[in-house]
Amino acid sequence: MTILIAGPYRSGTNDDPILMEQNLNRMEAMALPLFRAGHIPLIGEWLALPLLKAAGSIKAGDAIYQEISYPIARRLLSKCDAVLRIEGASKGADGDVELAKLLGLKVFYSLDDILNSES
Repeated sequence: MTILIAGPYRSGTNDDPILMEQNLNRMEAMALPLFRAGHIPLIGEWLALPLLKAAGSIKAGDAIYQEISYPIARRLLSKCDAVLRIEGASKGADGDVELAKLLGLKVFYSLDDILNSES
């Protein structure tokens, strides 16, 4: 499956780049086990961050950030089979889950749920 990993990135960080990086690291920690289990893991920030830089975004939450960050995840969902929603408050990740359900995608809340669904 192609699985979007959704969780907090900016939420709860007060736009502190170190905390945002820690949130990204938490999502990325799920990617390798998914890959090794035969899936294609995706994280919206993997695509959004280079686009934000190229578009000239100056800070999280600016107009360019709003134009790119959430829409890229929504577009990715149309190419995915499932979402892995990791822990932590996040309106963006909650929106990803809502859209995934509307699209009929599988929604998982732990890595074990995915790995155990394959047995």
